[in-house]
Order: sequence, then C-alpha cells, then structure tokens
Amino acid sequence: MEAVYVLGVGMTAFGKQIERSVKDLTRDAVEAALRDAGAERSDLQSAHFSNACQGHMQGQDLIRGEIALRTMGIEGIPVTNVENACASASTAFHGALQFLRAGMGEVALAVGVDKMYSTDRVKMFSVFDSGWDVETAEQNRERLLSLGAGVTVPEGTTSNRPYSAMMDVYAAWARFHMRTFGTTREQIAAVSAKNHRHSIHNPLSQYRRGYSVDEVLAAPPITYPLTLPMCAPISDGAAAAVLVTESALRRFDRRPAVRVHASVLASGIERRPEEVGKHIGRRAALQAYAQAGLGPEDMSLAEVHDATAMGEIIQ
Repeated sequence: MEAVYVLGVGMTAFGKQIERSVKDLTRDAVEAALRDAGAERSDLQSAHFSNACQGHMQGQDLIRGEIALRTMGIEGIPVTNVENACASASTAFHGALQFLRAGMGEVALAVGVDKMYSTDRVKMFSVFDSGWDVETAEQNRERLLSLGAGVTVPEGTTSNRPYSAMMDVYAAWARFHMRTFGTTREQIAAVSAKNHRHSIHNPLSQYRRGYSVDEVLAAPPITYPLTLPMCAPISDGAAAAVLVTESALRRFDRRPAVRVHASVLASGIERRPEEVGKHIGRRAALQAYAQAGLGPEDMSLAEVHDATAMGEIIQ
C-alpha cells in the first residue's frame, strides 16, 4: 500500500457556542485544515464526516455531512457519514485513510464536529442515553454500576445538579480500579491537574485555568470519586484533517506532512472486568504497534480518551 500522510489540520475553539451552527463550525475547521495543507476544495476527492449528536439535538438524522459541506462549496465527491460515539472523529480519519490506501483517490478530508450545548438542558444531557443497548438500559446500568461495589461512597460526594449518566459509569470504573489496584483519588486528581495545566497553553481549550491536586479534590463533586475538574464538559467544536498519498505530495509543500504509520479500529468484547488485558484500548494499541513496527518504548507523546480523568488511567 502507498504511504499516506496528514498534510494539514484545523480546529475551532471549543466551548459554549449557542449562536453558531454545525455548518459554521465545520466551515471553520475545514478551511483551517485546507490552509494548513496548502490545498483547495477542488483537490478533495472524498470526505468522511463524523457527528454523534446532531440527530438527537436538531433532528438532522440523515446526510449531515453532505449538508454541512455543500454550504461551503464541497460537493459532488463521495461523502461518508460516521457516527461511532466517542470514536466518531477517529473513525472518520480511519475511513479517509482506508480510501487512500485502497487507491480510490489521492486527497481525502476527515471532519469531526459536534454541537452539544442547548437551552434545553434535558435534551442536552439525554444525548448520551443511547450509549448502550436501549432495550436493556436498566440491566446495563445495574451491571455497570455494580463495578463500584465494595467501596464506600462518602456522604456529600454526589452532585444534586444534572449530569450525564456516563459519569456514574466512569465513577463505578474508578471505584473498581481503587478496589482492585489500590488507585487513589489523589492519583486521579493528579491526571486532572496535569491536563488543566496543559490547557493554559492552548488558546482553543474550553477552559484555561490551572488546578492543583488539592484544588481538584476540593472542587464540587460529580459522583464519587469524581469531582467537576475530573470530568469533561459539554462542548461545541470541530476539527478536520487533510490526508494525501505519497504520490500526491509532489503537488504540495511536503514539509509539514506527517506519515500515518498505523490506524486501527476495534470494538469492545464481552469480558469480565478483571480481564483488563482484553480491554479495547489495549487490544487496539497492540494491533497499531504491530502495524507500525513500533512499540510503547518508541512513543514520545500519548493522547488518550479522557471523558474523565479515570478514563486516562484506564487507557
């Protein structure tokens, strides 16, 4: 297979952007990626558009990508719409990569956009309600929350304000981790403090305030052992990437191009909680290392899913 490179990337600021539409956010991210790549709309031969929430929030269940991209003059090319929960944007990236590896074209676009803020708070927090089998929702909840059994939940450590039910699941995983591996709240807070410290230097971050470990622990609770700074917020924003084959690089300035050595898409399997070696993140990582001919010791940077600080520890 021909080598594939990321030639350009673009991202919007993230945060509460009630007045901006999915189309607006898409346009900003895609135009930034095209500028970064030194490419034009006419160079694109396919688009892979990911969005998880617009159907629920706005009722735009179908052809989201075609509509968002056509308003900015990208039309006529194949558009693949992707919804894969928290992995939606990386799945779009994977699809663009496979399009190029298959020899179907030389330049592809991957886009991830979501607009989650709403004046309707019930709708805003219910967007996650289908993040499991809706036909067995109560059984799912009982099964997952039972992971936290055996760890005493102190009084006053659960918020009386609305929050996503997914935080209850992450909290249960956190208590399982505490019981099984001796993980402490201080260690979870250290992850959060580190990430907030990084955010100070990123002008696109939703929040740019540093926290100490003690401040994270003293912050308002969400659900034990998680406090507010340990949990990802609702957000509006978009990101995009332009991918090209090696043969196409001759048409562009190749200096910013970064080769994609591996991209792996996996899904979860039925397993006991104690079978941590079968965790989806580990299985996918091992496949990616094998595909790239590299190992953990070769990595200089890791960016992992962190809907909560506990998620980073699990990964």
